[in-house]
Amino acid sequence: MSQDRTGDHDRTADREHATYDVEGVQEKWQKAWVDLDPFTADDDSPREKRYALTMFPYPSGDLHMGHAEVTALHDVIARYWWQQGYEVLNPMGWDSFGLPAENAAIRNDEHPATYTYANIETQFDSFQKYGLSFDWTRRLHTSDPEYYRWTQWLFLKFRERGLAYRKNSPVNWCPKDQTVLANEQVVDGACDRCGTVVTKRELTQWYFKVTDYAQRLLDDMEPLHGSWPERVLTLQRNWIGRSEGAHVDFDLHLADGTTRTVGVYTTRPDTLYGATFMVVAPDAPLAAEIVAPDRREQHAAYLEEIRRASDIDRLATDRAKTGVDLGVTATNPVTGERVPVWAADYVLADYGTGAIMAVPAHDQRDLDFARKFDLPVRRVVDTGEENPEETGVATAGDGTYVNSGGADGLDGLSDKAAGIARITARLEAEGRGQGAVNFRLRDWLLSRQRFWGCPIPIIHCERCGEVAVPEDQLPVVLPELKGADLKPKGVSPLAAAEEWVNVDCPQCGVPAKRDSDTMDTFVDSSWYFLRYCSPDYTDGPFDVEAVRRWGPVDQYVGGVEHAVLHLLYSRFFTKVLHDMGMVDFVEPFSALLNQGVVINRGKKMSKSLGNGVSLGEQLAEFGVDAVRLTLVFAGPPEDNIDWADLSPAGSLKFLQRAWRLSGDVTSPAGVDPAEGDVALRRITHRTVHEAAELLEGQRFNVVVARVMELVNATRKAIDAGCGPADPAVREAAEAVTILLSLVAPYVAEEMWERLGHAPSVARAGWPSVDERLLVQESVTAVVQVQGKVKARLEVSPDVSEADLEAAAMADEAVQRALAGRSVRKVIVRAPKLVNVVVGA
Repeated sequence: MSQDRTGDHDRTADREHATYDVEGVQEKWQKAWVDLDPFTADDDSPREKRYALTMFPYPSGDLHMGHAEVTALHDVIARYWWQQGYEVLNPMGWDSFGLPAENAAIRNDEHPATYTYANIETQFDSFQKYGLSFDWTRRLHTSDPEYYRWTQWLFLKFRERGLAYRKNSPVNWCPKDQTVLANEQVVDGACDRCGTVVTKRELTQWYFKVTDYAQRLLDDMEPLHGSWPERVLTLQRNWIGRSEGAHVDFDLHLADGTTRTVGVYTTRPDTLYGATFMVVAPDAPLAAEIVAPDRREQHAAYLEEIRRASDIDRLATDRAKTGVDLGVTATNPVTGERVPVWAADYVLADYGTGAIMAVPAHDQRDLDFARKFDLPVRRVVDTGEENPEETGVATAGDGTYVNSGGADGLDGLSDKAAGIARITARLEAEGRGQGAVNFRLRDWLLSRQRFWGCPIPIIHCERCGEVAVPEDQLPVVLPELKGADLKPKGVSPLAAAEEWVNVDCPQCGVPAKRDSDTMDTFVDSSWYFLRYCSPDYTDGPFDVEAVRRWGPVDQYVGGVEHAVLHLLYSRFFTKVLHDMGMVDFVEPFSALLNQGVVINRGKKMSKSLGNGVSLGEQLAEFGVDAVRLTLVFAGPPEDNIDWADLSPAGSLKFLQRAWRLSGDVTSPAGVDPAEGDVALRRITHRTVHEAAELLEGQRFNVVVARVMELVNATRKAIDAGCGPADPAVREAAEAVTILLSLVAPYVAEEMWERLGHAPSVARAGWPSVDERLLVQESVTAVVQVQGKVKARLEVSPDVSEADLEAAAMADEAVQRALAGRSVRKVIVRAPKLVNVVVGA
């Protein structure tokens, strides 16, 4: 007998230390999934459809920790939907145009496509190894002519609707490299290639008229509350920047004796009495048109100086104020005073007419400028604070109007809304202005003077003007340029490609030129989610019926860094396509999840800081499942993750422990669990029930914690409870396997197979829950004396506070802890807590 027991002990020890071959399991199931193809979405499936989407990557190299986190979180959602019985569209592709590929081509003397598609294949292999449930039959690349043909088609349709147009606008210009620079290529005011100070140059460029949709972009956010992060909605609302105010007409008195009227938008027409000067953006056309002859040279020098500054620098509140008196005056329409007109760089050319009325007492930048150039400061709203003229601090709050036209004006009034209404009515009555709504949002500049982008399908003809490339000639394909062809030559690479740019006009046949700009890559990513619904469709950008079946996207997952531009432009595209009758929804993404950032030792990962973490090395050391589990378990999805605080080794140890369960079950597959251990069945069903609720609430980390608890309970049942043959043990092990499949697909498949089931566990179906097993027969109530636990009582879940207090006070351990001391207070939180507070 003793020898037998020793043998049993040895076998148990062997089981407890058994491990699976991580690398071997990964190789096995990678091959199996290719044959099984469990995640290809069926357009004709009768099952309810769900569309899961994660923001597609740029192919700049192999996957990194950020990709690992966002796709792991996203995959939990997609796999959960499959288990719940939905037909899930979960596609992936690449946002493959862009400047990095062009720069790499110049460095390596190759075509940008070489760099781009090599990196795509590297990332594709890594995505597959990472065990993600993407439908690879719908893979797309925005740099494929089959894709950008339809980007060009959409551009032309937008243009037909008056939503695409050209106008002059300033660009960053490197005088040495003779090239236009993107904002990200300007570092501290200098070219990142050669270090030359960057200037501004005027170019005629293409815009989308996104401002036509400003109000709809605001209004349609209302239904997104609760399903989009509130901070994203706030960022978009602020970017759109709706404000109500008035357009006010100022008469400008020019040096030649003529008068010109200029409209100025203000949200505070009630402060007009305090407008003591006007400011015009020095680079606005208005400044050049009105500057007095004797000030032109000074203005030109100032213009050259400010062209080196970015818009962000110009708007900085702590920037030293500079300016030039334009030598003209304007009449304040409510006071009749002549006020000077200045050019200053803190006003931007694309804000309205490029002119503002300056009220220095109540705007800090105006006040700083007035103090610098000794201009008048007049307080017109008394907020109870000290006079700004004396303190140098502008007052922006509400208060009582002063110095505002006496009894016939606003003096004595303290209602801002009434003051605005009164002044606006006066301006309208006198024909000097009118109430207006304004938006901070500006039209979308989409022209890029680069090669590796979608060509703009327009031909410029001296006789016909702008001519659209005929639809049957789309796509306008990029020429075969590489390396030296892409280096700066004073014009864009496409403009220098004479064989490509020189064509005959499709309308009149005379020699003409193609548009040599390419489109902003945000255009490519503003509609890709629609193409996924029918990626091989050849009669349009997408099959309208396919989009009706799948759209809109049910869950979008991606970084908060795209909170404004990408998401705003995608929303704009969707609204235009709705107006064109091509989609039947007005918002592209029904729900949005922003994941946090993976950092290390409290800082963003960086080679220069020496805190970078290689995803490849982590995967090689711990395996895919352990890394995925670690990232999901680290905390709520939206929180940042510090890799230094995490333990992929601990995750691997847990996965090995879970795997061992599947080898210990001895009851046959398909056995009825109803006769199994009730206590373990309660834990299993409660875990499955809670997991579904937690997954719906995107509390993925808590789901992992519940699975860990179920693994522990099942191990305890096997080793010291009902034993491995009990049907409840099989039921628990199978539930563990299905829940783990959302996070750790490799070990889950291996467990499912060991439990006697055919793959794939990803399509096994969500475990059913017996509602009767969710009813708790008893709960454990903790009894504390002076905050220290002295007893635990098993009580009914619906025990009253009085009965729970009585039971606690009658407990022997509690009585011993009181030791005759008087009880000052008993705090009862039925059914789980009693806290006894004793007297002094």
